[in-house]
Order: sequence, then C-alpha cells, then structure tokens
Amino acid sequence: MKQSLQLRTSQHLALTPQLQQSIRLLQLSTLELHQELEQMLHDNPLLERLDDPMDLAVRLLSDGALNHQPAQSDYSNDNNTNNNSDSSASTANGASEDAHNSSENDSDQSDYQSAQGDESSIWSEANRANQDDDEGRPQLEIVDQSLREYLLDQANLSTRTERDAALLSLLIEALDENGYLDESLEQIHAALPEALGIELDDLSFALSLLQSLEPAGVGARTASECLALQIKRLPRIPLVTRRLALIIVQDHLAQFAQRDFNKIKKALDCDDQDLREAQEVIRQCEPHPGRGFSKDRVDFVAPDVIVIKTRLGWQVQLNQDVMPKLQVNSLYANILKQHKNAASLQTQLQEARWLIKNMRQRFDTILRVSEAIVERQRSFFTHGAVAMRPLVLREIADTLGLHESTISRVTTQKYMLTPHGMFELKYFFGSHVATEAGGEASSTAIRALIKQLIGAENQTTPLSDSKIANMLGEQGMVIARRTVAKYREALKIPPVNLRKTL
Repeated sequence: MKQSLQLRTSQHLALTPQLQQSIRLLQLSTLELHQELEQMLHDNPLLERLDDPMDLAVRLLSDGALNHQPAQSDYSNDNNTNNNSDSSASTANGASEDAHNSSENDSDQSDYQSAQGDESSIWSEANRANQDDDEGRPQLEIVDQSLREYLLDQANLSTRTERDAALLSLLIEALDENGYLDESLEQIHAALPEALGIELDDLSFALSLLQSLEPAGVGARTASECLALQIKRLPRIPLVTRRLALIIVQDHLAQFAQRDFNKIKKALDCDDQDLREAQEVIRQCEPHPGRGFSKDRVDFVAPDVIVIKTRLGWQVQLNQDVMPKLQVNSLYANILKQHKNAASLQTQLQEARWLIKNMRQRFDTILRVSEAIVERQRSFFTHGAVAMRPLVLREIADTLGLHESTISRVTTQKYMLTPHGMFELKYFFGSHVATEAGGEASSTAIRALIKQLIGAENQTTPLSDSKIANMLGEQGMVIARRTVAKYREALKIPPVNLRKTL
C-alpha cells in the first residue's frame, strides 16, 4: 500500500479550561462552591472577595472609627466652622466642668456630646457581637453529656463498694447507643478472668443497679424488658391499668406492634376501654432510652433562589447571601500594567477574570432555570403539591436553549425557598400518570393526594391501598394498587394494619 499525505477538515468539541471550570462550578452545591472558592482565594492573590466578614472591621480601622478616644481634630474643625474654636479647645482639654458658667460653653458641650455620640454609635455597631458576648458571660454554658458519662456520674453516687462500682462501670461500657445491653450476663461473665472471683450473681446485682438509674429502661436486654422497666416507674397509673400494660409488653408485644387488638382482647379478656387506657400508658414509654443523649448531625440548607408573590405574580430572586462578590485586586492589577513581563501574574489575572465570569454565569443560569420552573408550576405555588403538573428536563432545556445535562447539573443540590417550604429544584420534575380524560397527572400530585386521603381517614377503619386506588380512579386517575403502595412507602406512611387504632 502506497503511503501518501492528505489534508482533511473536521469539527470536534474542545473543552477549554474556562469551559471546564464553568461546568464544574455549575454542578457544585452552595457549600461545595464556597469551599472551592476559599481554595481559589488562597491560591490566587489577584482574586479578592468583597463580602468577606473581616472587611467591615478593616474599613472601620482604616477610617479610625474603632478608636476609643474622640477625634479632636474633627471636633476642632467642626467648631472652627462655627467660629467657636476657643470654647472647643477648652472643652477638648477637659474644661467641660466649668461649662455651666456660660451659655457659650453649654452650646459647645452639647456639640461635643453630639460628636461623641455619633462616634459611639459607630463603635457600638462594629462591636455589637462583642458586647452581646460580654452580656452573656454570667450565663453558664450547657455541657453535653454522653449516655455513659451520665450513667457513670450516677454510679459514683449509688454504689457503696469499689467492687460494685467496677462491675457497674463494666456493664455501662457494654451498653449500645440506645441504652440496651447487647451481650448476655453469661457472655460477659465468661469473658472475665477467673482470678477475679466474680460470680454470675454479682453481675445480676450490678444489672439491677444499672436498671435503677436514669433514664428509665436503660440496661434492658429486650424491648419488652425496656418498656416494662419504664411502666413500673410511671407515676399516678391505676393498678389495673399498669398490670394490663405490663402483661401486654411482656407477653403480647408483637401482636400489639401489629395492631392485632382483637387477639389481645380475646387473650386478656378485656374490653376496648381497658385496652385503650393500657395503650396510652405504653405510649408514654421510650423504646430507645439513650436517644436523648445521641448527638445527631443537623445539616442546614441555604436556598439558592427565593420565590415571592408580588402584584405582578410569582417572582424569582437570587439569594444574595450565598452569592460571593468577587473582583480583581486593584493593587496587583496596577502593578501588572506597569510590569507586563510578569508571566505568572498574567496567568493568575486571566484565571481570576475567568472565575468571576463563570461565577456570574452560574447564578444567571440558575435564575433562568428557576424562572422557567416557576412559570410552568404556577399552580403548585398557588394551590400546593396537589396541583403539581408533569415536567421533564427536556421541556426546560428546549425553552432555554440549553442541553438536558446542563439542566440536570443546575437542578442538582440547588434549593428553592417557597411559601410552601424549601425544595430541591429536582422536586419540580417527575413522571406522570395517565387520566381517563386523556390528560396527565404528576406523580408528586398523586403522592400529595394519597397523603391527604390517609390524613383524613377514620383511624379505626383505615384505607387500604386498593381502596385508595379506587378513590383516585373516581377522580379520573388510573393508578394500580402496587403504585399506591410504592408512593405510600415513599411518603414513609405505614401500611393499613399499622395505622389502625381502637
């Protein structure tokens, strides 16, 4: 085969560094965006942030507003303007105690107090947080305790011998985060060295001490034992009701959890009123005694856009609190104008300009997509989730002239604050279900209807999934029973047998 040279023209998509940065910033959440920004500010000296919390203090320091002493030069200039320089000098030098002898000095003293008051207001504005801290110093700080620390503090007061304290501490260390003793006493005893001479009865006595501590129910080995320990310590419970509640949690807890009240009434020979009173007693108990001591992590979400209602209709606004205000450092920019041969700084200058442009483009895209969503989901903002209409990414992409992947990046981990609550932008997209009239109903609207139907049901005879499907069919929505079950589970609503009450 003979070799030859040929010229061929073709087109291909090249991802420039600027485009790659734009795509990366678009898919970041608000928290990830600020973390990325902090790293860029650290690496690039030509980039600076205008909304830095330290900027206020820096500006006040540069203006002399944080100076405790009154600005005598400003005061003298003001009095020179009023042709009262002599009186002002005497006042500034501490002669204010003789000011009541003349009306002229009275006027100067009031001017001085006015100037001092203005400066004090600036000082109080800049140090309001510090003053709040000073006012709060006499208050005692609440120290969070773990369950083990709380129990050990009680153990030090309830044990008489060091041996009992050591065994009680051993059982406390064996508790899980819910306050249950996972291992049996036999297993704990088998793991102890024989040289210690500890008998199984010693561990049983230590367990009784543990179960007498607060919170009630701690040290239980089963849910039945945990509830029984709490029922025995509940105050002001009639003896008959307490006894019935104990029998239920000890012998019929599984049937009680399944709401099989007919079998319980038949086995215990009681009526609905007796069972209802026992149920109220059991509901006062906490099945996880250590829950109050667990430190759950709470994540707070800041909205990217805010929807408000005005006279012109629903309006979308960007949340200014999450929008970083960036600019190129003017000092370094002027240096580069004079020394254009600094290649490294020129590169950083270009990167800073790219970042500012891409950051602006990111928020503009979020705003455009949010406005398009609000335009198509106006019924939701007016009537709630039951009025949600079906919506897919392609519909927004075609409207804005963007790609579906761009819409997907914009709606992921971006949040909208509405009068109905905080929602991720993806919440407004969903599948649809056909109606008898040939239309479409959003799956979100159907879930809202299911929640409304279950919320309004008679709890003595709750609605089954088949009954809910038939009720939705009467409203023109063709939906199967298994679809109702899927939506109900997504809403974390228990099945019909677990919703039944006496």
